[in-house]
Amino acid sequence: MEVILLERVAKLGQMGDVVRVKDGFARNYLLRKGKALRATKENRSRFEHMKVELEARNLEQKTEAEKVAHKLDGQSFTVLRQAAEGGQLYGSVSPRDLAALVTEAGFALSRAQIALNAPIKTIGLHRVPISLHPEVEVMINVTVARNADEAQRLARGEDITVVREEGEEAAAAAAEAFFEPEAVAARRSREEGDEGPQPEPAEEKK
Repeated sequence: MEVILLERVAKLGQMGDVVRVKDGFARNYLLRKGKALRATKENRSRFEHMKVELEARNLEQKTEAEKVAHKLDGQSFTVLRQAAEGGQLYGSVSPRDLAALVTEAGFALSRAQIALNAPIKTIGLHRVPISLHPEVEVMINVTVARNADEAQRLARGEDITVVREEGEEAAAAAAEAFFEPEAVAARRSREEGDEGPQPEPAEEKK
């Protein structure tokens, strides 16, 4: 289906462009959201009459979006979630969750403006794009952690997974040395023996 774009659409074109798209995408998204018109002879003429009004409205919306962008760009937000030891979340952080979080901070956003390709499913630092307007996009920083202390450590650049693994190994070694000193001694003896075959003593001449 050919449509006339009523605003800039990423990867498609600018306002006024006539583009060919799949019928389902046109009906379910572009036409339904008011982003385009079917490219009929009547609509082409209609667009020419609408063009000045559309451009004025777009400029006004873009100006407002740029004001919000100046304040929102680079802002950091923290989300606390339960997760497995390896950092995999029990669930996920969705665009709806992030829209609510950013809105609580004083920025009115809808989940459609959270430009995530897929929900966040791991602990860590995530850069999330926000589409404030077809021509205005900013990035926010989202820290996903189990608790506030872990969030602070992530913000400092620590690798939580590695730190936890090293801590567990040290704890296990200390426990083994305390409860099974014989086992530790035997293991050390084996490790020393693995360093290589020792030369046999020369036989004494008779």
